[in-house]
Amino acid sequence: MARLFLLFIAVVGAILLVHWILKEDPKKVAAVLRNSFVWIAVGALILLAATGRLHWLFALLAAMVPIMGRLLSLLRYVPLFSHLYTLYQNAKAQRTPSGQPHTGGSSQVETRFLRMRLDHESGEMDGDILEGRHAGERLSQLALEELVDLLKAYHNADEESAALLEAYLARAHQGDWEPDSEPRPPPSTGRMSPDEAREILGVEPAASDEEIVTAHRRLMQKMHPDRGGSNYLAAKINQAKDVLLGA
Repeated sequence: MARLFLLFIAVVGAILLVHWILKEDPKKVAAVLRNSFVWIAVGALILLAATGRLHWLFALLAAMVPIMGRLLSLLRYVPLFSHLYTLYQNAKAQRTPSGQPHTGGSSQVETRFLRMRLDHESGEMDGDILEGRHAGERLSQLALEELVDLLKAYHNADEESAALLEAYLARAHQGDWEPDSEPRPPPSTGRMSPDEAREILGVEPAASDEEIVTAHRRLMQKMHPDRGGSNYLAAKINQAKDVLLGA
């Protein structure tokens, strides 16, 4: 039983040691291992001298020389293991905060007339009409002519809703709808609360700075104006990142 317990302790210690070696900087690992070997050797010398068994040391050293040479040669693989661990961490960063694979999270932007959602995986957009004509319906349920009529009404009532609807039309009706020949300047996005910023980026309240930056980069790849997105949504996404990072 005692042997099993000692074996368990040894296995756990080995796992923790390997995890630390992979996580830390290779130069620091090599330095710590060298210092550890020195202190272990000093402790062994003191113990053997105190117990009168110093002669055992010479026999042990003779047997360990080939083994120690091989162990020290393995240190050159530490950078490789460190690189593999970094790749693993980067892959892990693509997962949700719960550690589970990302399964289609979404972002949400709300204006006076619309609540728009963007699916992170597919890049598809859809929105709910909150008030006015067609209130309670989804944009995807309306014909193109009805959407264009809504756009004209939103331009008169709320420019942010109009800009959001234009972003939807450009994505959902690409080729069937063309914006005005004289494009309007994007409306001011106004102040943004942290809750709204998290809804836009699709991150949790406890999201780290790295997760916020990753979410921002992923959304900009889909919504940047150069990639068929809209200036308004790109501005909202940038503003959301700045709010959450305290820029």
